[in-house]
Amino acid sequence: MKSIRKYMNLLGSLFIVTLIFTISATSVSASSAALRADIIKCDPNPAQIGQYVNIWIKIENIGNTRAEDVSVELIPLYPFSLDAGDDTVRNIGILSPDRHASLEYHLYVDENARPGTRSIKVHYQDDESTAWKEKTLDIWVGAGSDTFDSRGTIQLEQIKTEPEVLMPGDEGTVTFTLKNTATQYSITIDGEEYDTNARVRSATLVSIDDIEVNSDPYHDTGILGQGDTVELTYNIKVNDTARYGTKHLEFIVVGSSYTYNYNWDIPIKVDSAGIKLIPTKPMILENGVATLEFDIVNTHPSTLTSVSIKPQAEDIEFSPMEYFIGSMDHDELFTVEFDAITVSDNISTPVDLKLTARYRNGYNQHETAIDELSLAIVFVESNGSNELMGIGILVAILAVSGFLIYRRNKNKNK
Repeated sequence: MKSIRKYMNLLGSLFIVTLIFTISATSVSASSAALRADIIKCDPNPAQIGQYVNIWIKIENIGNTRAEDVSVELIPLYPFSLDAGDDTVRNIGILSPDRHASLEYHLYVDENARPGTRSIKVHYQDDESTAWKEKTLDIWVGAGSDTFDSRGTIQLEQIKTEPEVLMPGDEGTVTFTLKNTATQYSITIDGEEYDTNARVRSATLVSIDDIEVNSDPYHDTGILGQGDTVELTYNIKVNDTARYGTKHLEFIVVGSSYTYNYNWDIPIKVDSAGIKLIPTKPMILENGVATLEFDIVNTHPSTLTSVSIKPQAEDIEFSPMEYFIGSMDHDELFTVEFDAITVSDNISTPVDLKLTARYRNGYNQHETAIDELSLAIVFVESNGSNELMGIGILVAILAVSGFLIYRRNKNKNK
């Protein structure tokens, strides 16, 4: 009996130890931050065979938890190498949510390398107790013929977001218009003549925690002559849990070896406001009928389309069944009316009323509903019998008066 009790105690102890270990592991996993690694700049670009190239790697905390002790390890792959003595592992330390750190590395490109896309690997961890994560990053390696000594300057001429203001869960597009601002075909610097062409090697729109970019980067979009423009469009999706406000995406454009790389901050507006429904008349059906009136207001910062309003209540019919408004600008107000009539003799009062607004923000379908309304039904007795009695008395008075006047006139004539 004692041996069984000892065995049961041992099992209980093992269970408690296992439970503590599981809870501890879960809490460590839940507290880990979400890190992302990207190359944000490469100089020169493309990297030249037999020469050094400087690269900047951005480590960003895209999670909701602070990273306590971030470390990064660069692993060069052929044809790249670090000089002897350069640290492959670097410690960043604390990295709060939505914050990033940039690390610069000086790599040598082997003289026997061939042109094309080559890779390096980056390992990173948010704490020394967590596992290393790996990301493969690409670097374009080109020969001397892949670069050109042009002096055109690229300008971000226009940003167009469709829809203009997105709602949580929306999908949309961002279109950039890039322009070569040169006004002449060539310029002379220190006695040397240069053309004013500009090249877009690559153009990348970088995702953030609240907005996901679903389009791949553009590569080698061609040469822009003086005054030429090019449009680049990216598909984006707003997270369902995104809070309202202005979010900021990063738009990175890489030119040739002798042009600047461009890094633009792109504001994207997110707002959850939509259609507001306001009753403007008493919600009462007198003797089973009424005309109900509502003000419809677009509280969203941009235009909404295909707006329609639909009332629903048990044992009550509405005309029209659904009211189509169409497009509504920001802060526009539209008044709608519905004729309501009861279709049952056993209807109870009050009756719950649900009012639904359907509308589009861009191509995204949305719906707003109010289900806290109620309709009171009152029955009023008809005054028709009293009115007839009054009319009868008036007719009798007129008849008597007429008879008396007739007799008086007749006596006078005698």
